[in-house]
Amino acid sequence: MKKQKIRLIVSDIDGTILNDQHQVDQNLKDQIPLLKKKNIPFVLASARSPLGMEPIAHELGLGDSPLACYNGALVIKGNPQHYETIIEHPLDKKEIRTFIELIKQKFPTVSINLYSGKNWLADRFDKWIQIEADITGEVPTIQNLLILVLDVLVPIHKLLLIDEPAIIQRLYNYLQTLYFPNTAFYLSKDNYLEVTAKNVSKENALQEIAQHYQIPLPQVMAIGDNFNDLPMIKLAGFGVAMGNAPEPVKVQATAITQTNNQHGVAKAIEDYILIGCK
Repeated sequence: MKKQKIRLIVSDIDGTILNDQHQVDQNLKDQIPLLKKKNIPFVLASARSPLGMEPIAHELGLGDSPLACYNGALVIKGNPQHYETIIEHPLDKKEIRTFIELIKQKFPTVSINLYSGKNWLADRFDKWIQIEADITGEVPTIQNLLILVLDVLVPIHKLLLIDEPAIIQRLYNYLQTLYFPNTAFYLSKDNYLEVTAKNVSKENALQEIAQHYQIPLPQVMAIGDNFNDLPMIKLAGFGVAMGNAPEPVKVQATAITQTNNQHGVAKAIEDYILIGCK
């Protein structure tokens, strides 16, 4: 196999560059300066918020590289505290108001998390929010979400709904029976239901980031570990599935690397970019 002509790398975070202890791979950190010397941007694409991504970007030394937040609903550049918006796809406010009201009535135990720019908001602090806070290192603002939805000046980039897996599955099935033409729902974990605008996906984010850098898709590497990464893995010229990815993701990738606990991202970069595949 010839060395790939890769000029841009777009990578997932959780389960990809982070190991199961939520630590960044040291081998990858060592590679970032080498990629910079070759003028190959390394861009993070995640369901996380800007503030949830910033410590990881800082640890990797990515500087002012773009961050594709909320699976591409918001793409920013610069310090997440005072960022420049490159691209955004906010949710439809009318649909989200109806959506939140329905959940409160029919699924009252579900934890509703709203994300607007760098801000994470919730209307109560429960065990699910504590778990999410421990993972991301963020703390939400507790506020009446319906009042926030009515504010026309506040864009809403994502909702995250959390509860026991059986309840989230029932909620997901219920939503399939309703009509929200501008809103998309998907399960990112068995107890996490993510809500974004219809046109938001890592596939679109990858396309928009490639356009930002003026790099053709055949020269882009995408790396991920889960079903929400699959569209960008398929679209990129060189799609890499982590060794810990589900089988349906692996079978559609160009290559399969090691797991997130075995330096998988660094191994893919080493094999296919820095020295080529032997």
